[in-house]
Amino acid sequence: MPSVGRREFLKLSVALGASLAWGCTPVRPSSSGWRERRDLYPQGVASGDPDDTSVLLWTRRPYADGRDNATLHVEVADDPAFTRVVAKTTARVQAGSDWTCRVLVGHLQAAREYWYRFVDEEGNGSRIGRTLTAPAPDDPRPSRFAFVSCQDICEGYLNAYRRMIYEDERAAPEERIGFVLHLGDFIYEVVQYPDQVKDGHRYDRRITFPVKFPKGKIVAKNRFWAPDSLDDYRALYHAYLQDPQLQDARARWPFVAMWDNHEFSWQGWQSIQEFPGTEGWVPAQTLKVAANQAWFEYQPARVLPPGSTLDVFTAPHVVDTLVKEFDDDGLGTEPNNRAAIDSLIAYRALRWGRHIDLLITDQHSFRSRDPGSHDEINPLFADDVLGFVPEELWAQLDAGRDYADGHPPATLSFGDKSVANYRAGEAPQTVLGAKQKAWFLERLRGAKATWKIWGNSLGTPDWRVDPQHLPPALGTWSGAGYGLMATGDWGSTYRERAEIFDAVRDAGITGFAIVAGDRHSFWAGYAAKALPPAAFEPVGVTFVGGSLCSPGMAEANEHNLKADNPLRPLYVANPGGGPPQATVNLLMHHGVRSALEYASSGDLKKAHALRNPDLAPHLSFVDMGGHGYATVRVDARTMVTEFVCIPRPIERSTRADGGPLRYRVRHEVALWKAGDRPQMRQVVVEGDAGLSV
Repeated sequence: MPSVGRREFLKLSVALGASLAWGCTPVRPSSSGWRERRDLYPQGVASGDPDDTSVLLWTRRPYADGRDNATLHVEVADDPAFTRVVAKTTARVQAGSDWTCRVLVGHLQAAREYWYRFVDEEGNGSRIGRTLTAPAPDDPRPSRFAFVSCQDICEGYLNAYRRMIYEDERAAPEERIGFVLHLGDFIYEVVQYPDQVKDGHRYDRRITFPVKFPKGKIVAKNRFWAPDSLDDYRALYHAYLQDPQLQDARARWPFVAMWDNHEFSWQGWQSIQEFPGTEGWVPAQTLKVAANQAWFEYQPARVLPPGSTLDVFTAPHVVDTLVKEFDDDGLGTEPNNRAAIDSLIAYRALRWGRHIDLLITDQHSFRSRDPGSHDEINPLFADDVLGFVPEELWAQLDAGRDYADGHPPATLSFGDKSVANYRAGEAPQTVLGAKQKAWFLERLRGAKATWKIWGNSLGTPDWRVDPQHLPPALGTWSGAGYGLMATGDWGSTYRERAEIFDAVRDAGITGFAIVAGDRHSFWAGYAAKALPPAAFEPVGVTFVGGSLCSPGMAEANEHNLKADNPLRPLYVANPGGGPPQATVNLLMHHGVRSALEYASSGDLKKAHALRNPDLAPHLSFVDMGGHGYATVRVDARTMVTEFVCIPRPIERSTRADGGPLRYRVRHEVALWKAGDRPQMRQVVVEGDAGLSV
């Protein structure tokens, strides 16, 4: 049995803002008089962040009769009929926490399945939830989890959760998912009202309107509404958590969650908002705190809000103040900015048996300003039609004053245009920030599990393209070599990514793997700090999961690149007059010549024959139009990551299995020795992966 005492768990529960339920009471049948009333618990139930002795439970039981608090009874059993209740307690809900309830259940057995439910004072009960505890740190059995991201319920449906549940229910017990790692964009804070949506559609999507802000504000030249208060953020969670497929998933598995950008603000960083069409920064310290509070209230996560009481998030008093000064790591020194960021620290670690050390980082609260989001750079691209950024230019922007061992150029150039190097005196770009990065590297070096998995909301593979191979009819590339299709995530944070990967190499760390989201696409490949013509030296493997339902690049290209656009064949093509196909996958993976050949002939063999082998040795798979989820299975020798891709989820599936599959692709990696390179084997298990391989 677990050895941690009740006193220690009581202290932990207070720190987490949770009531305590202590296991191992005399096992007996339920006496709560529970009768299910799901309507009174409109956001369902959930559990989160399990370890080998405890797990956090969650529900919301709102009241509208004028009271400001109430008491719930909580029961935990080791059977779904609740004939063996192993823990029970009472917990308070109150208006100040939006009627949400957090309960830490302690002194449980490792690697066990439990059921839980909440009951109000009249016997009205929540639905029954199922949860699991982690295996003990020395448990040698294989472990399995899923990772997901990006679930905009205004633009699609969560059929992927239904598929995940269907398959898990039918799997052998030892092959079932232990937890779901949610890598962000759990909500989308920018929403559209009916008068902002032309013809009621975006791309292939019929826009729905489940969110109405109590207050809200119009942003991005009247393109969207965004939250303007704590109640606005809460309204988002109210709506999202009434989705039946999301509710069912949270009731089946413990979730381990990290926010991405949309939990606070679309293009936000630290406590600053930026919106297209809006000049300058919007100081948003009050909204950063509100976003953190709502996330804390609705995600059962082991996070530590400083100074919070047992029942309510204690929000610091902050004032919206323009952030003007930054320290040497790019963190705004303005006191309200610091207080807003520190109101909730969400980066943390989880151990799952002998084979998983999971390190989860926050990519937005501490990051420095995006070096490309400066008006000073705009003249370089005034006449550009290709839309790519030269690698050499971005390396100068990313490294700042550290470029070329402290000798940055005085000017930034692209073709025959130049501007003053506004980054010449600034520190290199950081995503993690100094304090979080020090924590991450220390935990990474000290990780003892077979597989050291970095749970990261932003993808790490380079977005590289080879426009130097464009035929003259499509345009002239003015860069010195390769270009970048996109910037803004780890794929172009060269210096800090190299620092992390060098630390992995220098410490002789094996079994290093990255799982990420945000890109609305599936990627698989190798974690390497540089690509040819530089030395290509992978230190691990990296995966990005497709969005659950949010639109991706392939869908946008189908609608935004018109038939008469000469660049369209690079991104989307209809060979033989058939349905559109994402040639952008070939562009990213194999190069310009491959994409254009397939657009012309429809012959994939010919397209592959023209591949550029130096373009993307870091990639083994890319699908810029993939939706679904990924699973990871690890043991002492192997990591197997499966991409489960579903058709574009533009209608809610009524099938028990969530609908058909597009494909299932398995990526298998054997554990390598220090100094060796990882090797990935890929198998299309089911369906057709098309142009993704």
